[in-house]
Amino acid sequence: MQIRSTDDDNLDVFVDTVHAAFGRFPETPVEGGGLWWSALEPDRCLLALAADGRPVGSAAAHSFELTLPGETLVPAAGVTAVGVLPSHRRQGVLSAMMRHQLAELRTRGEFISVLLASEAQIYGRFGYGPATYTARLTIPRHKAALATPRVRKVAGARATGLDNDSVEVLRRAECGEVLEEVYDRYRRAQPGALSRPHRWWALRAGQPPISPAPRYVAVHRDAAGVPGGYASYSIESDTLTVDETIATDDAVFTALARFILGHDLVSQVVFKHVPPEHPLRWQLADFRAGEVSGDTDWLWVRLLDVPRALTARGWFTDGELVLNIDDPFLGEHDRYLLTIRDSKADCVPTNRQPDLTLDISDLGSIYLGGTAPSTLVRAGHIQAHRPGAATLADALFRPERSPHCLHWF
Repeated sequence: MQIRSTDDDNLDVFVDTVHAAFGRFPETPVEGGGLWWSALEPDRCLLALAADGRPVGSAAAHSFELTLPGETLVPAAGVTAVGVLPSHRRQGVLSAMMRHQLAELRTRGEFISVLLASEAQIYGRFGYGPATYTARLTIPRHKAALATPRVRKVAGARATGLDNDSVEVLRRAECGEVLEEVYDRYRRAQPGALSRPHRWWALRAGQPPISPAPRYVAVHRDAAGVPGGYASYSIESDTLTVDETIATDDAVFTALARFILGHDLVSQVVFKHVPPEHPLRWQLADFRAGEVSGDTDWLWVRLLDVPRALTARGWFTDGELVLNIDDPFLGEHDRYLLTIRDSKADCVPTNRQPDLTLDISDLGSIYLGGTAPSTLVRAGHIQAHRPGAATLADALFRPERSPHCLHWF
């Protein structure tokens, strides 16, 4: 079997292979773009070829930026379009492609790889771990009232309401530049968020509100007219569904939520991507009015250079841990001393006795702070070698805010 990169001339072969692997047919192009594969980077697309030269598998990567705790932006490979034809599954094709791709990412100097897992049992064996989570929040319209905040506004703080701000409803085609600019400001401050390169918006390659699918967009502006957030939504039957709500602060989110929840002629509102511990449920006058469903993993993380990854993110508690890390897929085993002082980390090889032993996929899960190390200790995934090691790891890896990713790729 041969694995090779594609180019512009045979990208159509790659696209056909991906669709065949998933038993689908390519969509018919429409005016205004919107084909998800138009954002693919041909030189980052891999084809697995059988002995007779026929393509039997595919894997690709996007060039993203990932926001880490501490608002640090780092390059990240967004793995996508991974598939093997039904006729060639369980013959080592997927493992060969994943091993080839990880080696290629390292050659490029990338130390973090991310993906959205189609099946949760596949990617753990390649070193990926679930790192961010999302859920749907459904609120009946007749129970959608927001409670009056108990904390009074202090001088200089933004109110959790409209004040002199405004919300206007636009069609998706009228506000593309606004969406792109607001999303970019949001993702730079949100741990776990991915960039949306300009070409994605220009090609309209993705899901709403990037795609040309018809949507209304509620755009929030402050008193000076500066946009600070938006909610992309559609109405079908009696349900208003919000694709995503992007806000540069909590007050903007509250203003958008109040606007959406006040929409007439619907019986319920569904927010599709709500991060864990989001305050919206607590803002409802009836706490039980918000029904959480579809609680699931979203972004999976894989580290390719542990010292670079651990020293890249921000830290908020001082301390030190010795991490014993197994990477069975790549056949690597390393032990590092992680020392954190004044929000900066140093990570060096060591022979000291370990505090924690963990798989590289477990490190990916705790890296952004969305999964507590103690949870994986209790689950039997991480081994703590001394009392207090898990508690210290929880404190060290805890981010300034919960990681969340909205971007689909």
